Amino acid sequence: MTPHLTDTLTAIARRGGRVTVLTGAGISAESGIPTFRGPEGYWTVGSKVYQPQEMATQAMFARRPEAVWRWYLYRRGVCLHAEPNAGHRALAQLEARLGDRFTLITQNVDGLHLRAGNSAARTYQIHGNIHFMRCAQSCTADVYPIPASVPPKGKDDPLTDADRRALRCPRCGGMTRPHVLWFDEYYDETWYRFKSSLRVAAQTDLLIVVGTSGATNLPNQVAWQVTRRGGVVVDVNLQTNPFAELARATGGFALQGPAAQILPALAETLERGADSDNRP
Repeated sequence: MTPHLTDTLTAIARRGGRVTVLTGAGISAESGIPTFRGPEGYWTVGSKVYQPQEMATQAMFARRPEAVWRWYLYRRGVCLHAEPNAGHRALAQLEARLGDRFTLITQNVDGLHLRAGNSAARTYQIHGNIHFMRCAQSCTADVYPIPASVPPKGKDDPLTDADRRALRCPRCGGMTRPHVLWFDEYYDETWYRFKSSLRVAAQTDLLIVVGTSGATNLPNQVAWQVTRRGGVVVDVNLQTNPFAELARATGGFALQGPAAQILPALAETLERGADSDNRP
């Protein structure tokens, strides 16, 4: 890190500034989870190959619910075999130090942040969580863990009758769906923390953006909200992206490299600054 970045982070932490971290697929790719649009996302139904943008839709679920469930149970297995990396762990430690001054907004549905130790209360999973399900008919806003009796699936594994029974809404007995935001759906507050994310952004002094390209609307709104109030943006990514450009244009910082290497250093600097916030 440059001395200017170190001084900026230290000053924000020392004065009790609010820190928000926005993460995308890049941080989980470092744990071995393929990015959503990579070759692992393609899925065959019958004789036709579907792209992720076709599988992850309400329209496809209405036509082929079992095919969509099989795809998500396969992807869930990939997530379960992955482990949080040093970047995930650094964010969990940073939350432990900053408490209510910290919020994590993640586009990732893999649950690795929670497994690393971030709290559910301060982690806004704006695209949902692949390990959960909810009523497909929205008889309730409740979200349920996918039962342990439903195993991850291989690519050629069908749903069994036991799977079908387990993947029913505990309240109405109807079909459930994966608790994820699909391409033909919109952000909302109930399931995807839309208003909460913007409310936090309006109070954020430092936004650390990690491993996302800004392909969806809410993350971009969060970043712009932070810069409008004069907050600092630090982008961490392997490649240049719109958030890096926004950071540079508004006096922030763009750090190119692996999150697992960069985040521990950023977190340590913020923690040191926070530890000195009450010193004379």
